[in-house]
Amino acid sequence: MSNYISTHWGTYKVSQDKNNKIKLENWELDSSPTEFGLGLTDAAVDDLRIKQPYVRRGWLEKKDKNDGKRGRDEFIAITWEEAFNLASKELLRVKDEYGNSSIFGGSYGWSSAGRFHHAKSQINRFLNLFGGFTFSYQSYSYAAAQTILPHIIGLDLYSTLSEHTSWDALSEDCELIVMFGGMPLKNSKVSAGGVGKHVTEKGLRKCLNNGINFVNISPVKSDAPEFLKAEQFKIRPNTDTALMLSLAFIMIKEDSYDKDFVKKYTVGFDEFSDYVMGINDNAECSPSWASEITGIEVDSINKLAEKIISKKTLISMSWSLQRASRGEQPLWMGITLASMLGYIGTAGGGFGFGYACVNSIGDSFSRVPWKSLPQGQNKVKDFIPVARITDMLESPSSEFSYDGKKLLYPDIRLIYWAGGNPFHHHQDLNRLVKAWQKPDTVIVNEIWWNSLARHADLVFPANTALERNDIMLNPRDPTIVANHKAMKNFGDSKTDYEIFSGLASKLGFEELFTQNRNEMDWIKFIWNESSGICNEHNINLPEFSEFWDKGFFEVPFNENKKVLLEDFYQNPIANPLNTPSGKIEISSKTIASFNLTDCPSHPKWLEPYEWLGKVGKYPLHLISNQPTNRLHSQLDNAVSSQNDKIAGREPVLINSRDAEKRGIKSGDIVVLCNERGSVLAGADITDDVMSGVVVLSTGAWFDPDDEISLDRHGNPNVLTKDVGTSSLAQGPTSHTTLVEVKKAKKEIIKDVQIFNSPKINC
Repeated sequence: MSNYISTHWGTYKVSQDKNNKIKLENWELDSSPTEFGLGLTDAAVDDLRIKQPYVRRGWLEKKDKNDGKRGRDEFIAITWEEAFNLASKELLRVKDEYGNSSIFGGSYGWSSAGRFHHAKSQINRFLNLFGGFTFSYQSYSYAAAQTILPHIIGLDLYSTLSEHTSWDALSEDCELIVMFGGMPLKNSKVSAGGVGKHVTEKGLRKCLNNGINFVNISPVKSDAPEFLKAEQFKIRPNTDTALMLSLAFIMIKEDSYDKDFVKKYTVGFDEFSDYVMGINDNAECSPSWASEITGIEVDSINKLAEKIISKKTLISMSWSLQRASRGEQPLWMGITLASMLGYIGTAGGGFGFGYACVNSIGDSFSRVPWKSLPQGQNKVKDFIPVARITDMLESPSSEFSYDGKKLLYPDIRLIYWAGGNPFHHHQDLNRLVKAWQKPDTVIVNEIWWNSLARHADLVFPANTALERNDIMLNPRDPTIVANHKAMKNFGDSKTDYEIFSGLASKLGFEELFTQNRNEMDWIKFIWNESSGICNEHNINLPEFSEFWDKGFFEVPFNENKKVLLEDFYQNPIANPLNTPSGKIEISSKTIASFNLTDCPSHPKWLEPYEWLGKVGKYPLHLISNQPTNRLHSQLDNAVSSQNDKIAGREPVLINSRDAEKRGIKSGDIVVLCNERGSVLAGADITDDVMSGVVVLSTGAWFDPDDEISLDRHGNPNVLTKDVGTSSLAQGPTSHTTLVEVKKAKKEIIKDVQIFNSPKINC
């Protein structure tokens, strides 16, 4: 029997060293493994593991009212029996007094690659059987895209990602790939749902070897892999829409756009064209106009236009573009620009959204809708856009706009969180900390004493993937992996399934929740159900025992080279898009009917709420991209992430000119600040980043010093603003952030505390 573990970072072989210590090895079938995942074995047994259930002292002593001490209180160790009793009584009290809509089921992000031990599925099943809960919709990664894509091309985001034109197809016909936001390989090391083999680098190299040229439009040179030898256009952050509009201006003025494609496959071009050419009392979107906004010289804009007009071109857009003020616009404009070039639906180009953002995009695979854990039906209809948590907690019963609708925020009295960490991925963390004090109770299932666990009232110790059996079934990955339990449960920790089963028992619906199945029963159920689904797709899965012993199974390779919107291109009458017109909507009557001042009827340059075109006290633009040696905040306590720190802080990349102006040298402890907060970081001086821009990767565990209102560790979301992309999508705008950076004074430099256990009374 071969033992494997599959995670969002990759698949690894599990073995033991001569001292019988568990260790992970890179899987030999993965040509580009993610090295930082090897640190899980040490992190799984470190001093930050939560060993047993805990209750916050202030909550236990004053359950009738909030004491405002979440995040600053000590914890009392309790038994599982005591923990289940406290949690079940509180769940019943809140349900009886305020109704199920007052319970917020928080589960966001990369909780588990396993199909059964998937935290969001587990908590949804439990709370649905309890009567329902308020939920969040969308993803922080691409919320604006999730909302606007159906209006433009009639596809939901996940279908769009699955149907992206494959590397194999592009490599044979495309001539130029213009990367707005780059294609950093570090992002492609991961994939939601799990990774079998990493394919992005192989796909890019195939394109390069077949003669495709690359252009990197980004303020960060390393956003394009060095081997691509991409031509870089250093652009002010958040101004990509203006650059694209100027390219459209040139094509319209020179009559060089594909008029036949625009006429046959799109609607609303004339209205858009009038805006671009300045006919409706707005400035024309000329190269000189765009140069003032983007910082790119007019000559460079003209040369870029010549390139894209003369070559079969793919317009590639990073997910990061739409995590910004008016983030809907660059995606909409990128699709519009691709429509004007005319290669949508062909292997010659078109558009892409998210190449290299995760591993699977561009891979050739057969998308199979695998069976997952049944979650039941949520009787509560209240929801929020995922990035509006603080607004919900601050302003219950107030109105908000979303996708043309007027909705109300529910009055949340209890938060139950399992999977993900809002004190990593949410914006304006100081504001969140205050809002987080408002609910009566916060319950979490958590592995380590991170900031989420420290801001809870009841803490249930959860397992890592090393401590359970599971199956990795990712609809966008051709590898299925048997995840064998590799180590005993740490301390008195449990799986989410065991935790929710225990609570369900106290609440009287254990049999309904478990269906009398244990862990392996459910895994076999999911496998057998998936086998039936595979038969419908002419895929034959082996018997479970054969698969479990071997450790993995490869879904047969899809020989067909995928091309996004190919059927629509071949016959738009027989295969219309699911838009009101059946075509690509360059102008949308539906969005126009919403009468939104911050998201008009067609792509438009809308000035961000803060940007380098209008600086004052805070003259540097902060980019909080994905880190190299961890996934978001996962494994920040592991060796790869720790080795990357500078004097224990997250490194911040600073251009040499900006550093010299401030008297900063590599290795200095610096403070980044704006009106929302301050953070310490370690200076890394580099010309990889353009002047005027600093880069502080996301994911450093939040470590606030309450006495001086400063994060000691380097979490950029202390500085980011918590406001939606627009009233259409309400997505996060983390990449719209201005800061100042200074060398830190000695009196504010204190040791990082987040990797020490909180105060515990045993």
